[in-house]
Amino acid sequence: MTNRTSSKVEFPRCSRRRVEASFAGGDITSDGGVLLLRQAAARSGLLRRVAALIEDPRRVASCDHSLRSVLEQRVFALALGYEDLNDHETLRRDVALQTGVGRDRTLAHPSTLCRLERRADRSWAWAVHQALFEHFVASMAAPPDEIVLDFDNTDDLVHGHQVGRHFSGYYRQYCFLPLYVFCGDHLLVAHLQPASEDGAKRARGILALLVRAIRKTWPNTKILLRGDNGFCRLPLLRWCERNGVGYLIGLAKNKRLVAAIEPDLREVAELHQEVGTRQRKFVDLRYAAKTWDCERRVIAKAEHQARGSNPRFIVTNLGGNARDLYERDYCARGDMENRIKEQQLDMFADRTSCHHWWPNQWRMLLSGLAYTLLASIRRIGLIGTDMARATCGTIRLCLLKIGAVIVKNTRRVRFLLSSAYPRQRLFFQVAKRLSG
Repeated sequence: MTNRTSSKVEFPRCSRRRVEASFAGGDITSDGGVLLLRQAAARSGLLRRVAALIEDPRRVASCDHSLRSVLEQRVFALALGYEDLNDHETLRRDVALQTGVGRDRTLAHPSTLCRLERRADRSWAWAVHQALFEHFVASMAAPPDEIVLDFDNTDDLVHGHQVGRHFSGYYRQYCFLPLYVFCGDHLLVAHLQPASEDGAKRARGILALLVRAIRKTWPNTKILLRGDNGFCRLPLLRWCERNGVGYLIGLAKNKRLVAAIEPDLREVAELHQEVGTRQRKFVDLRYAAKTWDCERRVIAKAEHQARGSNPRFIVTNLGGNARDLYERDYCARGDMENRIKEQQLDMFADRTSCHHWWPNQWRMLLSGLAYTLLASIRRIGLIGTDMARATCGTIRLCLLKIGAVIVKNTRRVRFLLSSAYPRQRLFFQVAKRLSG
């Protein structure tokens, strides 16, 4: 980003030459890859759709910055690694970001962005989720045979007195407990929840909305729900059974379950003693907890490893081989943890420092939009390359944080990217694919 400070500092000599540095280079940016973000946003139409769905309460004739330009400014900045509103005090003058947003003058001030956040409400959250689902549908070339919906909660630590904060005994910290829903690397839901509630409290309602929308779009597509034992709730299981939704959900171990596979645990323990490597065996059970209305299929993993016995259980309404259902289908949900890490660590979804509830939910969704743009670059531009499975943080570092001199006149804006940039061929390849 541009910094117009003219003071200079001297460094040790290089051979016989003096070395000095100053911030007087003019329009120089560290974010030359913002052009790829602009391409991804234009191709997907995601931010354009969000801006169209949100009702702007401002008097448009008196506004210097449209809702769409402010939205793009905030989302692009998050994707580039600028998580705070204060960053926009100087970032708004960066010609690279201005070009990315499609404006040729100074962008919105932090106070303008702050006022926009404070206007956020339930309808704005609904609009973003609607746009995310439409983007997900548009990304599919043909109706999929099966869709797997991964549900999971995570902790979002808070360090102030935000509305809805609560002390979690599990995480031993004041926090929120947001719920995420992914289908592969597609973000479908980023729902902020207080830690005072059961993390699965709203899962059934959210699942019902998603299933209704999916079946309206793809009537013949099978739907599978995956989640850990935090989502093993009877109302959720019964809803899936009544509505033809398959499920693979973790089941917390207890004395009854462990006793049911005691012979199998002894068997794998003896094998471990003989060969010295981890041993596992899968067992089919019929089991009903006291709160359940009937017995259900439970798949038990009897495992023994160097640290000792490690029994695990899942409940399902699917048929098929127990080992395949556990190892191939259920364990694949672990990849969702990486997607959540990208949200929280790379896209700053845990930057929920506003006092009020809805601005914090809005910040989570802005991070979700930034993630979706980078995931689009990964899915479209990086397929078949050595970065096809790169995280959002790696994509930012390798493709967006590029030094460039910007030359601007009445006819064109030229980004003179660093000649020493090591991934020039990849950059041009991604840009070409995103423009297709």
